[in-house]
Amino acid sequence: MTSLAARYAALVCDLDGVVYRGPAAVPHAVDALGALTVPVVYATNNASRPPADVAAHLQELGLGCTPEQVVTSSDAAAWLLVRDAEAGSRVLAVGGPGVVVALEAAGFVGVAPRDHDGFGYAAVVQGYGAGVTATDLAEAAYAVEDGARWVATNTDATLPTDRGVAPGNGMLVAAVARAVGRNPDAVAGKPHPPLYLLAAERLDVAADRLLAVGDRLDTDIEGAVGAGADSLLVLTGVDDLDAVLDAPAERRPTFVAPDLRWLHRDPEDGSPSLADLAAAVAAVHRAADDGAGERAAALRETARRMLADLHAE
Repeated sequence: MTSLAARYAALVCDLDGVVYRGPAAVPHAVDALGALTVPVVYATNNASRPPADVAAHLQELGLGCTPEQVVTSSDAAAWLLVRDAEAGSRVLAVGGPGVVVALEAAGFVGVAPRDHDGFGYAAVVQGYGAGVTATDLAEAAYAVEDGARWVATNTDATLPTDRGVAPGNGMLVAAVARAVGRNPDAVAGKPHPPLYLLAAERLDVAADRLLAVGDRLDTDIEGAVGAGADSLLVLTGVDDLDAVLDAPAERRPTFVAPDLRWLHRDPEDGSPSLADLAAAVAAVHRAADDGAGERAAALRETARRMLADLHAE
């Protein structure tokens, strides 16, 4: 038997809702990831924390992780800029410390808005930071209006916190877009492909040999589809099976599983198996796409029963 993880050259794993929720680990995540025999890179839309801080958090949870195994949307934004801006260029860095760290690691001079000195910028990288102010957003708008290339780390509308849901970077990007009258030139984070493509480059693996693991259809899974990677949606975070069954084509995962333990199971093993559930989900999608509403409703019940049986194991 070959486990699901072993069928791929490497894994790209989301963090929030998959590995941890806030400071605490998701049940079974640390053991499942620690037992992997294939390389793994952790990819997060969180632009504010440098990879070293993310790796330290994972180490506190009991995972062996180095900063090189973490890619953030700030890293992906800097990676995109390497193709368009000269090394040593000044880049306005809006957001948390992770934005400046990523830019400087890529060979740019990251300048925080508070350090604006009257000189221009080749680009603006806009990411989330708890301390971002209206003045920071104004500096971003001025630089874009002056011709700087504008890259958003991500456009997540909301940010889950331990107190509830807060406005995410997408809201901050929208404020600048309203001021300048246009959208960013590029978006680096999920659901756009660059974050996954950077992870593939770091792993030295083609994207179609990766398994992307996440908990959100509109970021993790859509990003994987766009990058050409297979995907696993684990039901430990945002989206549930009903959301999967209702998903449009660009947000449909290859596999669905209760949690990360299923990485170590042969997808063909069991009755039902992960492959059986995947086939049942695909049947619902086909029926829905064909406009066969009654058939799709009946098939949904089959998929729900299969998932309940998997949960019971």
